[in-house]
Amino acid sequence: MRWLRERAQAFPTKSFLNGLTFKEVYDQALLLSARMDFWLQGSHRVALCAENSPAMVTHLFALWLLGKEVLLLNTQLTASEFNGQTVKLGITKVICSPAQKAARQESAPEGMTLYEFFKIPLLSPSARANLIPDLERRLPPEPSDSTIAAIMNTSATTGAFKSVPLRWGQIEAHVKASAQVLGVQADDNWLAVLPIFHVSGLSIVMRSLYNGTAVSILPKFSADEVLMALNSNRITMVSLVPTVLQRIVNDIHSDKLRVILLGGEFIPAALIEASLAKGLPIYKTYGMTETFAQSATVSLVDHPDKRDSVGYPLPGVSFEVRNADKDGIGEVWVSTPTLMWGYLEQEPIEGPFNTDDVGYVDDDGYLYIVNRRKDIIISGGENIYPKELEDCLYRLDGVRECAVVPVQDDYWGQIPVLFYAGDVTEDSVRDHMLASLAKYKVPKRIHRLEALPRNGSGKIVRRALTEPATETGEMTSLTDGPSNKGAED
Repeated sequence: MRWLRERAQAFPTKSFLNGLTFKEVYDQALLLSARMDFWLQGSHRVALCAENSPAMVTHLFALWLLGKEVLLLNTQLTASEFNGQTVKLGITKVICSPAQKAARQESAPEGMTLYEFFKIPLLSPSARANLIPDLERRLPPEPSDSTIAAIMNTSATTGAFKSVPLRWGQIEAHVKASAQVLGVQADDNWLAVLPIFHVSGLSIVMRSLYNGTAVSILPKFSADEVLMALNSNRITMVSLVPTVLQRIVNDIHSDKLRVILLGGEFIPAALIEASLAKGLPIYKTYGMTETFAQSATVSLVDHPDKRDSVGYPLPGVSFEVRNADKDGIGEVWVSTPTLMWGYLEQEPIEGPFNTDDVGYVDDDGYLYIVNRRKDIIISGGENIYPKELEDCLYRLDGVRECAVVPVQDDYWGQIPVLFYAGDVTEDSVRDHMLASLAKYKVPKRIHRLEALPRNGSGKIVRRALTEPATETGEMTSLTDGPSNKGAED
């Protein structure tokens, strides 16, 4: 934790974490590490399961001061998922928020110990000043670039997961590249709404720490609290998913906000237009856990002609399209110093990494994502991209959110099924899509919901829609099936 110590020395009185100074955060983390050391001896790898809070961050820093690999657990995991992920990675000790310890204590695997957040000892300023140097001398050596800092499990909502080790060299490469693109101002204050147990949230904390700037953490999304923070003119930067911005875009009135980093899922064209009309500093971004978040970014204020792009590669990052079709659309591969070395207990990655996204790169080097490869629907021999269908529907007034999922079909192989939430009828949806899309692309059934299921970071959980999509009784048929190939382009 060289960064934390150095920032505490350079900016001892500067605000860092929800009003706590860099020196205060460092001292708290150091004192916590001393408290935890006895209980965590013999455990090189420890899990942390907690909601967003300053206490979560200081405990994470304390674990890093002790040289631990930290598995960051999603607080929404079921008991089965929680136990499966910890047991597979050989974890027997978990640091929990009070709420998480109470919820998981009875279902924890045999031999596992759950520790509630440790108390920071109350010391006089003089006693603390005398104790800190001694605690520093007891710390293990600083980690190398190859040392694993954190572990995140991806695709946990599917029941199957891969463990991504995030090493210190990756993290440093990312924060340096991100700072070059987004810039750094002394009074920057990043509002952290996204969960810190996701890479999107953790990267905010690490960028702020590296840059020597402030971060304001909210425990979870609340439209009122986000708006209050943004409109207070204290916040200069915020990372959001589109569904969150959509709820508050018309009420944002800030003179200080300089970056709204927007990614994580498909961004409706109407939302972009509304944001630009208000002069909001929208930056589209593209990344993944495997690359420690942000790999490409574009300012839509500076480059409105690139609004359909997900961004230009960050310094050191390059994209390659393989197995492209006649339109240049193919598999997107990425090369970057922020790339993981490989999933835990799997073969190391050599060379570029397959993102599993489908897209293309334009003549100016900007990346465009057409769809996730695994989400492509092949119906009657035709490739159907859910993103294209969803983009079409978002242009219909009254549609708040939507998702298209594949369903197996004996005749067509797969068919697209549409779920949406909004103040429009199924007939309106049908007419709009039939007027805008080739017949074979139009979803075969639609289902109207009050809201679509989302995970802790606000992303739509498509897998949760797959099962109801197979239940045809409540669906409304839209078409008879895809046309012959190329019949109605």
